[in-house]
This record gives sequence, structure tokens and C-alpha cells, in this order.
Amino acid sequence: MTTPTTRPGPLSGMRVLELTQIMSGPTCGQMLADMGADVIKVEKLPGGDDARGYRDPLVNGVSAPFMMMNRNKRGIAVNLKHAQGRTVLLRMVRDADVLVENFRGGTLDKLGLGYDVVSAINPGLIYCSISGYGRDGPYAGKGGFDLIAQGFAGLMSITGEPGRPPAKNGNAVSDMNAGILGALGIVAAYVHKLKTGEGQIVDTSLSDAALQQLYWHAAIFFATGKSSEPTGSAHILTAPYQAFEASDGWINIGGANQANWERIAEVLGHPEWRTDARFASNSDRMAHREELAALMNAVLRTRTRAEWQAAFDNAGVPAGPVHTVGEALSHPQTLARGMVVELDHPQAGLTRAIGCPVHFSTTPAQVTRPAPLLGQHTRELLHEHGYSHAEIDALVAEGVVVDAAPAMV
Repeated sequence: MTTPTTRPGPLSGMRVLELTQIMSGPTCGQMLADMGADVIKVEKLPGGDDARGYRDPLVNGVSAPFMMMNRNKRGIAVNLKHAQGRTVLLRMVRDADVLVENFRGGTLDKLGLGYDVVSAINPGLIYCSISGYGRDGPYAGKGGFDLIAQGFAGLMSITGEPGRPPAKNGNAVSDMNAGILGALGIVAAYVHKLKTGEGQIVDTSLSDAALQQLYWHAAIFFATGKSSEPTGSAHILTAPYQAFEASDGWINIGGANQANWERIAEVLGHPEWRTDARFASNSDRMAHREELAALMNAVLRTRTRAEWQAAFDNAGVPAGPVHTVGEALSHPQTLARGMVVELDHPQAGLTRAIGCPVHFSTTPAQVTRPAPLLGQHTRELLHEHGYSHAEIDALVAEGVVVDAAPAMV
């Protein structure tokens, strides 16, 4: 058995084979890698991860989206349609703790690499499947994308401004949440494996991950039988809790309880609003939400975001600016939390990435490795799994694997 590359973090010693692409699976692998797992990205041939084809923007010829989703991983490129390529993967499975895949349902089974096959070789293997709709049900065989999942789960029906067409969330929430749920499921299954030695299937999907986002809206539907409608930035259960206009931009104000509402009225110079019949209770404010927002906006437009932020901070009211992406990524709080990291990529050069959002006091996560070139660690990994240099040369010559290390690293 090979010895996994030692990396810092609470999952140090875990070896993961990541057979995924685009976003959901790479999110899962990246979370595990940040926490110390030795994540081996197994890319298809030809071409590798489809995200390598996202050509705008490029950094010195390298896809910026691909680099963002795949740092902290080692990479091997294998043609799994070739018999010897499947043999390579199965040899790697013997020494793995986890295999993650996000193919359309049944794809790996057709290649002879399904759970029945890999678990027979390694009964302790945790096999994580992230698909469009999951491994069972009438949609089990359908492919999925984030946009489709957001529509399927009803997220697009509650996003955007009232009276406007359905809107997708500005980010790929289904993809990324599916990846996070996959990582959570893997860690839970790993705890079970450490206790019993048993592996198992971890099964989640984009549709499951999107539906999970409906907690508040599902509560309303189950209680009333009515589906929610879009409310812009406003909350569906409490007011005032939305974005408001300052003189130089937008600011979010969270009046999520009665005490905060009363403080907001004081800060805005209208203490009489606290006892106004339209605004006295949360139910009153929800019934007159648009009227309240108009009155608040009229006051808030008289001062800047920073001025209002200082006033709300002084009163203990949760508030914050609506940042652009650039403002958010350069904010001192973001930087203090280590949420922007620098990496030296062998082709792109010095690049920046998002840091790990989970912080540990004893076993800190670290982001130290840039996304791999296609096949960058092929030779290294095959050698770890018992292949001789001559055997590796033969696999390269036959197109079973790609080895980028000699010429590019």
C-alpha cells in the first residue's frame, strides 16, 4: 500500500480520488484537500476537466475558473475508456479512502468502474456520487446543471424582484452546496469507517442541494399550502430586513427582532415609528413592508453608507454595505480571515484564490498547492502505485495517460 502525501489539517492521511469536473465535485474535493486530505484529481482524456475549456478569463493561457476550483490537489490524466486506463484507476482504488464522482448516473458502471466493482477491490472505500438528481427516483438517469436544479427546486421562483421573470441566484448555489454536502457526507462516512472499517455510498445531488436551501420557504408552504414569491432583498418572515439606498450606494439593515427595530427607528430619527400602528409589531411591519421601506429610504438617502454604518454600529444594529465582488475580496476583514490566498502556478504565475472557510485551532487548513497542469503528477502518482518508469513510459506512448511533468514543470 502506498503512503499518502502528508499534508497538514484534520484530514491528514485521507487519500481521495476525485473523478469530477466543473464545480460540484471539485468543490467537494477542494474542501477535503484544504482540510488535509491528499486529493488526486483524475482527469479524463482527451481534454481533462471541462472547466479547462472555460477560456475567459485566461491567466497566461490557463483557465482562471479551473485554477480557482482545483488548487491543493495533485493531478493525473487517464483515458478510462482504455482497458489499461481502467486498470490504472483500479490499482489506485486499492489504496484510496474515498472516490468522488459527478458523472451522469450509470456512466462509471458502463465503464466497469461502478461501486460493486471498486468496493469488491476495497471494501473500506467511501464512494461519493454527486449527480443531477441522485441515484434513485424517476430522474435518476438524467443529467443536471446548476441552472436546471435551481429551477427544479423552486429557487428561481423566489429569486429577484416581484413582477420580473424568474431569476437564477447570482452564484451556482446548487453546485457548490452539493459539493459541500458531499464533503460533509464523506467526513461522516469516514468516521464510521474509522470505527468499523466499512465503506459505503454517499449519495447527494444538485436537486437535493437546491431543495435544502428552501428551509424557510418550505416551512411556509407546509404550514399554509402557498408557495412564496420573490421579494427582492427583503426577508419573507421579518421586516425591516433588506437592502436600502444610502447617498452613495446600498446598505443592508437587519431588523430581525423587535429590539433591533426600535433601535433602527431611533437611529433614523423617527422614534415615533416604534408605536405607529403600521410598524409596531413584526406582523404590522410585514403587512406594510413596502411603505416602511419607502420611508426608510427617504431618510437613508441623506447620508453615505459609511456614515450610516457608523451610526448603526454605535447603536448595536446589524448592518453592512452591499459590496461589489472586488470590494468584498479586498476588505480588511476578508484578508484578516485568510480568505484570499496567493499561489504560484507553474504556467499562470502568481495567482490568488479563495481560502478555506473553515478554521481550526489545532489542525489549521492550508492552501499551498496551485491547480495542477493536465497530467502534472501522473508519473509521480503511478510510481507511488507500483509502476516502473518503463511501464509509465509505455502508458504515455500508448495514450493511456498524459504526463506533463517533464516538459512543463
